[in-house]
Formats: sequence, C-alpha cells, structure tokens
Amino acid sequence: MSGSLMLLDSASLYFRAFYGVPDSMRSPAGEPVNAVRGLLDMIARLVTDHRPDRLVACWDEDWRPEFRVAAIPSYKAHRAVGGAEAAAAALAGGPPAVEEVPDALAPQVPVIAEVLAALGIARAGAAGFEADDVIGTLTAREVARPPGERRPVLVVTGDRDLFQLVDDDVPVRVLYPVRGIKDPDVVDVARLREKYAVASGPAYADMAVLRGDPSDGLPGVAGIGEKTAATLLERYGTLDAVRAAALDPGDRGLTVTQRRRLLEASDYLDVAPAVVHVAADAPVVLADGTDPAAPDAFAVPREPADPEALVDLTERWGLDSSVRRVLSALAAR
Repeated sequence: MSGSLMLLDSASLYFRAFYGVPDSMRSPAGEPVNAVRGLLDMIARLVTDHRPDRLVACWDEDWRPEFRVAAIPSYKAHRAVGGAEAAAAALAGGPPAVEEVPDALAPQVPVIAEVLAALGIARAGAAGFEADDVIGTLTAREVARPPGERRPVLVVTGDRDLFQLVDDDVPVRVLYPVRGIKDPDVVDVARLREKYAVASGPAYADMAVLRGDPSDGLPGVAGIGEKTAATLLERYGTLDAVRAAALDPGDRGLTVTQRRRLLEASDYLDVAPAVVHVAADAPVVLADGTDPAAPDAFAVPREPADPEALVDLTERWGLDSSVRRVLSALAAR
C-alpha cells in the first residue's frame, strides 16, 4: 500500500532477527550484531516492497504494564527473570520484574535505537505501555481522521494480538512474517475469516479473551479453545453477548458445560478485555522529542538525520552492508 503509515512492532521484529540471523554476524570487536543487522535488512525490504510515506519503530517502554498486571497477575509472569516467583514478588512490592532477554541480544537493543536515530527513522514509545499500545494508539488516530485524510496503515509484527486492529475501511492491514519479511501473510478481514473464522478485528480480540494465551499468561475460559470461541462469536456476535447468553437460562445456544464454564470464568472475563485490547489513547512520544502531531513527524527519511553518527556506528559495529541497503531503500522511496 503505497503512501501508507507503517508501524513496526520493534521488539517482535528484533527478536525474530536475533533468532533468524546467524550469530556469526559479529562486530569488528567480536560482539554479536545479528539482531541489529537483521532488523535493518527487514526495514530495507519493507520500505522497498511497500513504499510507505511514514514509518515508525514502536517501542516497549514497559513490557509488563502495571494496569495489565493488576488485572491479571499472571500476565507475562513466566517471562520474568526468575520466572513467576520473581514476578509475584514484584507485585508484592519487591524489585520490578525484569524481562528475560538472551544475553547476546540485550546489548544489541540500544545499538538498534542509536542506528534508528542516526538514520532519522522515528521511534515512538509511551511510558507505562507496550509497543502494542503505541501501535494501537497511532492506528486509532489514523482511523479518527476524516475519510478523505486517512492513509492506509500497515502493522508489521509477529504477534497475533495485533490482528485486533484489522479494519478494511481505513484500511488497516497486518503484515505477519510467518514465512519471513519477504513473503508475509497479509492479514485483512478476509484472512481473519479464512484462518480464524471471525468477522473483524474486534471479534479476533474477543476470541483471544475466550481462548486465552499461554504465551502471555492469560488463562482463557477452561474448555473453550479457538474453534469453540469462534463458533460462539459467530452465533452471538460479541463477547458481551456470549456472556449475556450464559446468564440467560432460556438460551439454547450454549451447552450445559459451556454455560457453566463461562459463569465460572466471570471474574476473569470481567478484567481480561482490558488486558487483551490494546490501548487507543496511550501518551505516545517520539524519542527525539518531535511532536507526534507534527505533519512530518513520521516521514520516511530520504537521507540520514545524523550522517556522522551513522558512519561511526556503521564502522564500530560492522554494519556496512545492512546500512547501505537501508539507505538505498530510503533514497529510492
């Protein structure tokens, strides 16, 4: 979609790069740079293939936001250094839980941030929120524009949670790199229907609440998996309507077991939507201090913002070929 706003789920992509690019990729001093180079190569490919007008690297300022943990304490607890016990101790007033990141990846993350800054690629975050929320907020702002002023939105992520943003009207599409950045799944409403049997992005979020997600520590409703959740949503339309049916003894669309399990999960279902749904009003700021509302805040740069710093970073970390690819893609844009 030429002329689009492209939103990168940065952590999702640099984790994918870290595991997908050989760790033999090293700096002149011998440090691993596979995540840095892999992410830069992804950006070059994405800009070349999709020609966005605006590009934002969305950042996790808080990988386990307090409002989500307060609602569901198990949220991402298993990802903490020290596991669920460390996460529980943090919730009880101990030291903040720290996300477990591979030793070889952690020092590459600030390098990625420095290279993006030198290139002039916008990097956005929001205090107390995840990158998903930044993406949700920037998407909501685009959706809220008058129809004639909207630009297509492309969300690039390996996280299915963001399928909830899919909207054919704007349109909002998700590029899901299950086969890699060169050949991603393009997720639109038709793809949601085909793959998950749900009719919209919001319906996908409702399905995710019912199904749960072990990778995020969300238990879901016992006995209701993806297919059953989709069937219930097709029958009733929304999660609220499914819950209303469970409270209605005259409703015949639920089995006895489904009704019982939904009612037993009432406490979870009361809070889970606020955890699963991405924020639409996070306080997004840009790393360089630019006003996110400025007309050119997210413009794809045609030349580096800080050429001298980029040369220094390229030489220090041995990024020559990857940086050249990105610069070539940006200039051709």
